[in-house]
Amino acid sequence: MGLRHRGFAALTGLLLAAMPVQAETPVERLGEVLLLGEVVDVLHDEGLRYGETLDRDLLGGSGGSYFASQVERFYDKPAMLQVLRAALNRRMSEEEIAESLAFFDTEAGHRILRLEVSARLAMSDPAVEDAALEAFAAAAGEGDPRAADVERFVEVNDLSERNVSGALSSNYRFYLGLVDGGGREMGDDEIIDEVWGQEEEIRATTGDWLNSFLYMAYQPLSDAEMQAYLDYSASEGGQALNAALFDGFDEMFHAIYYALGRAVAQAM
Repeated sequence: MGLRHRGFAALTGLLLAAMPVQAETPVERLGEVLLLGEVVDVLHDEGLRYGETLDRDLLGGSGGSYFASQVERFYDKPAMLQVLRAALNRRMSEEEIAESLAFFDTEAGHRILRLEVSARLAMSDPAVEDAALEAFAAAAGEGDPRAADVERFVEVNDLSERNVSGALSSNYRFYLGLVDGGGREMGDDEIIDEVWGQEEEIRATTGDWLNSFLYMAYQPLSDAEMQAYLDYSASEGGQALNAALFDGFDEMFHAIYYALGRAVAQAM
């Protein structure tokens, strides 16, 4: 940068050293420990690929760079992260946050979260997803205890129902945006019928995907680690964290999918 900047840099350093450092709050620490920034990165990339699918299937590929830029704007990573952090702060008590930190801010907790993010990234490859689906089906058929652990984990956290409900409500928001943007004429009853017509397929694919994803993620865990995770998930802190995260994801995706619907309508 040049010698003439050194004195300014040194002065800035002295000033910063003299200023009080604001302590990180427990909920901020929880967001960091949960790797929410990396989770948002994954969701952002998945969203851009979903935008390409919408362009191909609904717009015949005519959306072009403008539609792609709109999708990029909707999947704004800082905004997405803020929604998730706000949900943790809004829905969890100090005691529940402390309980969650006591579990996840440990070597075992960090390992579990890293395995989840890595598996989510891997599952973005269709070949890996197909292999994971086959692996879980085979494990469940052979009575693999880890497959049973995964099914118990899904049950304890109500993951199937929460994911199906979230998908249906997000699809409703998409159709609402499509209608509000002038892309289609539908009454509210028609939108609801359209969305509920997708319920059976969404339920089947969601259940299969969840089981295969979690089986891939948790295979490296020891039996003791898996049991500890199940015990935490059933605790007050675990249930509160699960509910808060789903609230955050629902709020985030409802806004994004409505915006996507309007953007598709405008591109039409």
